[in-house]
Amino acid sequence: MIILEDTRQQVNKHSLKNQWFARHGIKVERCRLFVGDYTLPTNQSVCVDTKKDLHELASNVGQQHERFRRELIRAQEAGIHLVILCEHGHGIHCLEDVLFWRNPREIVRKRINGHWTIVHQKVMQGDVLYRILCTMQRKYGVQFLFCDKEETGQKIVELLGGRNDG
Repeated sequence: MIILEDTRQQVNKHSLKNQWFARHGIKVERCRLFVGDYTLPTNQSVCVDTKKDLHELASNVGQQHERFRRELIRAQEAGIHLVILCEHGHGIHCLEDVLFWRNPREIVRKRINGHWTIVHQKVMQGDVLYRILCTMQRKYGVQFLFCDKEETGQKIVELLGGRNDG
């Protein structure tokens, strides 16, 4: 099996996925993809876009909303089923789990006037992220799925319709 990986994926940041692919005889070829991070050379009607965790996903749908939305529209208009696979782990197994996620970046320690102080930042919490993701699924046909980092390679192959031999 051959999988195409987008050239915008940073080479050394995906070693667990690439190790899984190598162990299972899956060849990865890098090229620029229309949308997403992974697809098949023979059938690009399904593309998988990976996100390292909920922080990255929240940033994409929050601060980078327009860029992210344009990619969803591009996939939809091209008839591509885009799957966003979030590798968060830590009890996040389905979209409904996002509803209860507490963003740990809400509380940070900062040095103010020479003293360490706990500061509460305004950040996107799970309930807001959940509503945004549900709206995007409904409007653009994108699918949000979740897994642990160790499962990502296998999940990508499954989503692309490849074999699953564990």
